[in-house]
Order: sequence, then structure tokens, then C-alpha cells
Amino acid sequence: MKKPIVISWHARLQMQFRGAEETEVIEAARKGQWQPAKRGRFQAKWRFIFDKPSPITGVIYRFKEIEVIFAEESDEIIVLTVKVYYTNEGEKP
Repeated sequence: MKKPIVISWHARLQMQFRGAEETEVIEAARKGQWQPAKRGRFQAKWRFIFDKPSPITGVIYRFKEIEVIFAEESDEIIVLTVKVYYTNEGEKP
């Protein structure tokens, strides 16, 4: 059974500022490769085809990469912060 993913208030605020959708954040946590992060936390990234203007700069980007920093608890995954990268380089994984 998959653990539920809880998105913290801080992460939701960062999502709003950086243009991330809740579904993208959950997909990044579920599909991205988990890597160790600071203080016993984890990080994962997932790249999406975007082909739209960035909500931040208005520049059209081919890809949008969502990076989540999270803590794995015994009964849930808590997303602590979200970073978003817009790029035209690279390929869809």
C-alpha cells in the first residue's frame, strides 16, 4: 500500500510562487528516484513536458522539472518544500 502524501503549508506556498500543481508534486514524489537530502530527508525530481509560458517569466519552456524535499514517516510522506525548474534543454525521461 502506498503511503499518503501530505503537503505542508510551506510547500503549498512555494508551489503557488513557483507554478507547481499538486498532481505534479505527488507524481514527482511517487515516480522520481529518491535521493538522500539533508537532515535525514529525501529529495526526488520528475520532469514533465510543458510547452507553455512560465508563470514566472512568461518565457515558453519545453520542460518543467519538479523537485520535492520530503520526510518519510511511518504512516505518511510529508512534502516540506517544492522547487520548480523550467528548461528547454534535455529530454523527457
